[in-house]
Amino acid sequence: MKKIVCLLFIFAIASTAFKPGQSAVTRSAIAFQIKNLGINTGGSLGGLKANIEFNPANLAASSIQASVDVNTINTDNSSRDDHLKSDDFFDAARYPSITMRSVSFRHRSGNHFSGQFNLTIKNRSRLIEVPFTYTEKDNARLLKGSFKINRLDFGVGESSMVLSNEVTVSIDAELAR
Repeated sequence: MKKIVCLLFIFAIASTAFKPGQSAVTRSAIAFQIKNLGINTGGSLGGLKANIEFNPANLAASSIQASVDVNTINTDNSSRDDHLKSDDFFDAARYPSITMRSVSFRHRSGNHFSGQFNLTIKNRSRLIEVPFTYTEKDNARLLKGSFKINRLDFGVGESSMVLSNEVTVSIDAELAR
């Protein structure tokens, strides 16, 4: 479950890295949430590395490549974090990164966009859609998005009657102009 949450955070970080032109991520928060025994449980991921060239006026030329270090999973429970990093879930020793690479972007309305991304976890890739908002304020570009994935699509954990398969990942990022 924690592994799934970590993956979601990584995705969230990657999607918040969108910005016009290439710029540095100055702040990011990737959070994930999954149900365990019917109760929402979550955590976060850090260590975002990104190459972002996002321009809302030229979506065809925009691109985002991002990765998150699986070893940064944090659920405020070190035993659970270690279990999520084990080969039972993320297998961080063999697959230390979660990556996202943009395929395309589309403008939805106002400051709302959507991106198609190849998400890779444990060497398994799936095309996912990430809806997000992009705003410019003062000297920063802000990206916020949220998406859901099925952890089993990426070989994270096994089927369980206790742990949900669906993980929600939220991303909040600030980019320098």
